[in-house]
Amino acid sequence: MYKDWPQTAQELSKLMQNFGKGHPEVAKGFTQLSKAAEKDGALSAKDKELMALAIGVAIRCEGCIAFHAKAAAQYGASRDEVLETIGVCLYMGGGPSFVYGSQALEAFDRFAAES
Repeated sequence: MYKDWPQTAQELSKLMQNFGKGHPEVAKGFTQLSKAAEKDGALSAKDKELMALAIGVAIRCEGCIAFHAKAAAQYGASRDEVLETIGVCLYMGGGPSFVYGSQALEAFDRFAAES
């Protein structure tokens, strides 16, 4: 295993909560934005999490990968959906997306096993 993705998500959550204690208005605003953006609408929450996972891969953000792989699993994304999402990342981002996409798949597999 490359990384303990559940531990990564848990540790980052603690760091973000700590930030929120120091700057609560910003943290609260981000949380509200997140909830509004992920709600079902014209796109399902699952589809939005797959998009967020793709963006996490594209910008090479391991924390984003952890949070959005977890959410994709919780919203019922299939492994095939995650593989196709990562495939688009590879098409658009080349080698770096291959590296981070592989990490995203491992993260999804780990969270899906816990669901």
